[in-house]
Amino acid sequence: MAFQLDNITKTEKKVEERKPSTSFLQKEITFFGSKFSNKIKEDFYIELGVLIKAGITLKNALELVEDSQKNKLNKHLLGEISKDIVSGLSLSESVSQKKQFTEYEYYSLKIGEETGTIQQVTEQLGAFFARKNEQKRNLVSALTYPSIILTTATLVVAFMLYYVVPMFQDIFEQQKVELPAITKFIINTSEFIKSYGWLVLTIIFGLVITRTFFNKKKWFKKLKDKIIVKIPFIGDFIKIVYLSQFTQAIALLTASKVPVVYSIQLVKQMIDFYPLQNALNAVEQNILEGHSLSESLSQHQLFEDKMIAMVKVAEETNQNEFIFERLNTQYNTQVQQKSKLLSTVLEPFIILIVGVLVGVILIAMYLPMFKLSSVLG
Repeated sequence: MAFQLDNITKTEKKVEERKPSTSFLQKEITFFGSKFSNKIKEDFYIELGVLIKAGITLKNALELVEDSQKNKLNKHLLGEISKDIVSGLSLSESVSQKKQFTEYEYYSLKIGEETGTIQQVTEQLGAFFARKNEQKRNLVSALTYPSIILTTATLVVAFMLYYVVPMFQDIFEQQKVELPAITKFIINTSEFIKSYGWLVLTIIFGLVITRTFFNKKKWFKKLKDKIIVKIPFIGDFIKIVYLSQFTQAIALLTASKVPVVYSIQLVKQMIDFYPLQNALNAVEQNILEGHSLSESLSQHQLFEDKMIAMVKVAEETNQNEFIFERLNTQYNTQVQQKSKLLSTVLEPFIILIVGVLVGVILIAMYLPMFKLSSVLG
């Protein structure tokens, strides 16, 4: 049975209206476990798929998953979904009313209901979030140790500028030693840190806090994504992460027999990465004008030649699902490899920078000491 695209389109306005403002504590990274996070979604969809496959009704399956939840907020959320099912709403309609779920999940579940493949769709959503969580763990693992080194190094340099340099400065002032330019620069930097250090920390902390509000602004997200893409190595790594999500989403939608144009529209709503969204807007227009998907992708540098060639093969052999699954596997392998390489590269790079900074401070302090010793001698 083919799904009714018109039925989904009619509810699009309804879904677009459910975009409430999200507070800081309800973002992806939370401190009190109040978020229906991607890890919980992974378990939710996998368990739901297993129970439905076992022949349990959707209502009973939701109740069983609800009973397994320890977090009261998550238990309450699933309880509300169960009540919606009892009152006559479909799972997708209930999800569309909950801000914890995305449009992508809504459309995927709606397609599953229209095609009678809700069990397969829930399993695919579980696999999607499992892969997304794995990518996040790889990224966190790659950046944790370099972040610790950078933080420690920053504190060491700040300590030297705040406490050590002023001690040498007092000696130089008492002996009235003529200071080299590099020593004057370090002393001026030290005085700035002592005078305005707390102000700088306040500004940095303020920027971190206000970033959550600026993230809601379209112009800020565009600027942030453009800057990230241009950062050496990190930009390529982020691009591959999003291409991995793109290929996985297309594979999931292709398996559900969703038309290419509509798949592109759904992926745009799912992936919040401006360069990819901008490219997909143009791809969608090119497809509507009669061009193939591979031809449309080839007009954007974001998509690699390897992907374009394989998509062209998929179109000629009518094996889109298989090809996109293969692409997704390859990109996931690249994500794992680059995350390890990222950690390997950043660690010595940070140590090198810190070593240079500490060395410059020490040289700047000891140059006048050598001159002082020669005068006293």
